[in-house]
Amino acid sequence: MTYKAETKDTEAIAKMAYTKKSTVVSFYDKVADELLKFAVIITVHNGKYVFCKHKDRDTLEVPGGHSESGELIDDTAKRELYEETGALDFEIKPICVYSVTAPDNFDGNESFGMLYFANVQAFEKELHSEIEKIVITSELPQNWTYPQIQPRLMEEAKRRGF
Repeated sequence: MTYKAETKDTEAIAKMAYTKKSTVVSFYDKVADELLKFAVIITVHNGKYVFCKHKDRDTLEVPGGHSESGELIDDTAKRELYEETGALDFEIKPICVYSVTAPDNFDGNESFGMLYFANVQAFEKELHSEIEKIVITSELPQNWTYPQIQPRLMEEAKRRGF
């Protein structure tokens, strides 16, 4: 059975992910707040992208992470941006909801997050997290931590004018 990539039917997306053993990233304008478990923040500083290098990996990623119990997703985004980049002075705004469906992610169930855009004016001098360093560059990474997800998020942000 073949499913169209543009479908918003979560069961069809999950089946397509399992059938193709691939990751499916979808975009929505809104979902119920309680479904939002992740915040990912496309970040710039002085017109250049900001990426994170985790201490345990040799790849780069967009800042972001899981919400804590009872935490509003906007607060998750601000906390993760600070924890992973040391951002002290910034403007942040939501772009859209995204979802990921993958065989190795949440038993193949669709998981939801909010995609944000942040413009950072100032950073702390030291990071106090699992992030080894931030990389500020005008180029997108060749070595993404999540190569099937984060480039799609970047494309969608650009498509939406960010």
